[in-house]
Amino acid sequence: LTGSTENWPMLPPIGRPIPNTQTYILDQSAQPVPLGIPGELYIGGVSLALGYLNRPDLTAERFIPNPFSQQEESRIYKTGDLARYLPDGNIEYLGRIDDQVKVRGFRIELGEIEVVLAQHPDLRQTAVIVREDQPGDKRLVAYVCPQQGKILTSVELRHFLGEKLPDYMIPGTFVTLEALPLAPSGKVDRRTLPIPVASNLVQEASFVAPRDVMEQQLAQIWSEVLGISPIGVYNNFIELGGNSLLATKIIGLVRARLQVELPLNRLFESPTIAQLAKEVVRLEGLDVGFPLQAIAREQRIPLSFSQEQLWFLNQIVRRISWRRISSVKLFSKVRILISPPR
Repeated sequence: LTGSTENWPMLPPIGRPIPNTQTYILDQSAQPVPLGIPGELYIGGVSLALGYLNRPDLTAERFIPNPFSQQEESRIYKTGDLARYLPDGNIEYLGRIDDQVKVRGFRIELGEIEVVLAQHPDLRQTAVIVREDQPGDKRLVAYVCPQQGKILTSVELRHFLGEKLPDYMIPGTFVTLEALPLAPSGKVDRRTLPIPVASNLVQEASFVAPRDVMEQQLAQIWSEVLGISPIGVYNNFIELGGNSLLATKIIGLVRARLQVELPLNRLFESPTIAQLAKEVVRLEGLDVGFPLQAIAREQRIPLSFSQEQLWFLNQIVRRISWRRISSVKLFSKVRILISPPR
């Protein structure tokens, strides 16, 4: 790399294979990926080691038969590194496969977010992880250590990341720390990074507390669903880590507690408590319909639409069979008694 560091690429290339060495970038099916598409880096050639010392299990897992060689004993090594080919033939290192996560349907490389965030001049240390403090609610959380005397806002950090990363890679929550916890090896101990709470959150540019009963009730609902407190009336639902799943939960709680029926898209059209409170007040007093009630199971219950479909098909094709696969998680020992055949 030459010239000013400001003009260097975000992830410098690691070059090309040396003589008598082969490199392959493959997908999950061990097939070559197109130019520019990330995949796992494999290495082969005469300089490849025979395996791990006294670890036949790990050797068999990492040193696999080379599908691109005619020699039976040829092997390639699974590095576990995520990389891609650049147009000039060089290889760009993107991080570790282990650091790749999936959040709301998007595959995300946490190291890529950390690299961009670390370029902020007012930050000393950064770390990004996926937290699932509530089952089924995965969210990106960034931990930052500001430079001495620097005060940052989450709006500023989101804007900084938004200039180089897509929206789905921008963390919904930023936590400020004096220093990142370290493991004995000197690496960041990600398992001990604290849960986001009001005392360690990077605050918005201007925090305005709820000003009336309606805003207080909505703020309480948001705090329960988002797991963040306190929440100001101008905090943005999306920027707090909100998504369609969490929006559905909020809409349900608004209906149950405030007796107001809100369409799902209203939360995205009015993404702050100040805006949403006006919508709730406007819709107060309107009929929200009858609440769902459980009925006795002893009586004959009509078939659902999908059940009617199966019954109809069964009348046409008598020999057809249907299976439904489900799983049950048991938290204690189970004693299974098998009755003898009659």
